[in-house]
Amino acid sequence: QLQLVQSGGGLVQPGGSLRLSCEASGFTLDKYEIVWFRQTPGKEREGVSCISARDYTTNYADSVKGRFTISRDNAENTVYLQMNSLKPEDTAVYYCAACWNPRSRICTVAFEDGRYNYYGLGTQVTVSS
Repeated sequence: QLQLVQSGGGLVQPGGSLRLSCEASGFTLDKYEIVWFRQTPGKEREGVSCISARDYTTNYADSVKGRFTISRDNAENTVYLQMNSLKPEDTAVYYCAACWNPRSRICTVAFEDGRYNYYGLGTQVTVSS
């Protein structure tokens, strides 16, 4: 079965850290641009970070710049999102998505519905004291 399997997330205090993982099952991630986005009830999906397939170029939303780091390990077929200095406003369900884009050296962090070939099922991140 072709899918993205997410892990990580949970409850953390403000200022804490979490790492999310997004592993491809049934296909290889190396030719895909990967995007992390998040959603809270009543709000639109917000692109958080992305990484290109070629050159591993990264991009971040202004709201997380300097705090979150996206990386990919093609040997493990996995993309990670390291989240540091977490704030209550980071509370959301986080999703990863993969877009076939093997030649591009850039990635698009803004969420674009219909652009992605695969989605993860989401993982809850709650930042609260």
